[in-house]
Amino acid sequence: MNKKSFYLTSEGLKELKKELAVLVDEKRPKLIKRVATARSHGDLSENSEYTAAREDLAFVEGRVEELGELITKAKVIQNKKGVSEVKLGCKVTVKVNGKKQTFEVVGEWEADPLEQKISHTSPLGQALMGKKKDDKIEIEVPAGKVKYHIQKIH
Repeated sequence: MNKKSFYLTSEGLKELKKELAVLVDEKRPKLIKRVATARSHGDLSENSEYTAAREDLAFVEGRVEELGELITKAKVIQNKKGVSEVKLGCKVTVKVNGKKQTFEVVGEWEADPLEQKISHTSPLGQALMGKKKDDKIEIEVPAGKVKYHIQKIH
């Protein structure tokens, strides 16, 4: 990973710490035991369980390293309330195609379209950043242009 900071909400940081704890305290010890048990079964060149256990352990080790770095470099963003323009941590209600939708603007690692969490670096996130209530934006998507009207920033 590079040296840049990662933006996370306090909830997102808690989730990463929780995942790291599960990997370190539960999954990694079980996988180490699984590797040792598979190793005891003899010829490693023909031992598919040993190979699979080592691959699983390598994946967990990589994720532990990745999470550790993310947590170390995380910059916690606060949920912004009472602000007049869209910033990281804000919720934004927009009107698009006659329907209202509310999005939370978060960092890349927390973005989840199914939960209406959009990254500040996504096309919509970038277009919303710095905008104010009643501003209108237009986003180019594969199907054409989509117009958004900002109704509320909360």
